[in-house]
Amino acid sequence: MTKKQKTKQVGKRRGQAQQPSGIEVIVDGLLRLVGKMGKGLFFTLLVVAVLVVGAGYYLLNRATDMSASVDVDQRIGITPTQITAMKQIGEWEFLSVADEELIDTLRAGFFTDDELIRIYYGTLRLGIDMRDVGEDWIQRDKDTIVVVLPPVKLLDEHFIDEARTQSFFESGKWTDSDRQAMYERARQRMKARALNSSNMKSAEENATRQFYQMLRSMGFDNVRVRVRHDGNS
Repeated sequence: MTKKQKTKQVGKRRGQAQQPSGIEVIVDGLLRLVGKMGKGLFFTLLVVAVLVVGAGYYLLNRATDMSASVDVDQRIGITPTQITAMKQIGEWEFLSVADEELIDTLRAGFFTDDELIRIYYGTLRLGIDMRDVGEDWIQRDKDTIVVVLPPVKLLDEHFIDEARTQSFFESGKWTDSDRQAMYERARQRMKARALNSSNMKSAEENATRQFYQMLRSMGFDNVRVRVRHDGNS
């Protein structure tokens, strides 16, 4: 390599060394900006920038903590969506009682008596109506879900199957009002027989057991369910 070539190579290296790096360009730009706006204003803006970054970091961490706390609360609580879904169940049958009644009526006549005997069939459904729940029917007591169900009742007053009703014996002439009166007698007798304390207790036990199992299947370990009586909470 000649002396002239070495001189060119050295000059080239010096030219490369004299080119500023990216950081140097940024620093140089900041120094020029400080020179233009003044040191006081520059440091003020710097402090504001630091505060903004710090506030953003704090809010991000706070939002993360709040999200975590909601997830934890849902493990031992219950969401409004779940409450709405349970209330939308509406009528929930827990016991059905099939019954039949023989009703007769007698009307004295001048020569002979008129008589009408009819057989009525019906199925009485006992259960609860979730639309009857109280304002605070479901709450959380520490780690336990406490549920107060509405009273067990007869879900449908029109439980007689009129298509199966038949006349066992009929003599004389009878009006629709006479048959309606017999229908009402049959309905009252069926209610008196079906709505006894034993059947009501059985329906309540079925209600608490099935509701307990439903909540357990939703992921709640500690559940306490009872049925409200006589409008008391």
